Amino acid sequence: MLFGRVHGTAVCTIKYPGLEGIKLLIVQPLNKDLEPVGGLQVAADVVQAGLGDLCVMVRAREAALAMPEIQYVPVDLALVGIVDELIVRPHGEFDYTLKPGKTHFT
Repeated sequence: MLFGRVHGTAVCTIKYPGLEGIKLLIVQPLNKDLEPVGGLQVAADVVQAGLGDLCVMVRAREAALAMPEIQYVPVDLALVGIVDELIVRPHGEFDYTLKPGKTHFT
C-alpha cells in the first residue's frame, strides 16, 4: 500500500467498459514522511476522495479487485481509503500498550 495526495481530476470522454461512473483522480505518491515520490499518476477513485485528501492507494491486481462492479478492468492504481489521522513513530519504536476495552480475543 502507498500514500498519495489528490491534486486534481482527470476527465475522459471514452472509458473502458466497466469503468463508467468511476472517477479518475490525479495523485502524487508519497513516502511515510509524506514527501513526494516520483511523478503524478492517475488513480481510480473507489472512496470518493476530494482535492487535497491524503489517501491509501493499491497497485496492480489489488487495484482492479477494488473496483465495485466488474473486477476484470485495466486499472493499475486505485484509491481505497482516506486517511483521517496519521502518526509516524521513529524507526524501531513500537507502542505495546493495549487500549482499554473488550474484544473477542480477551
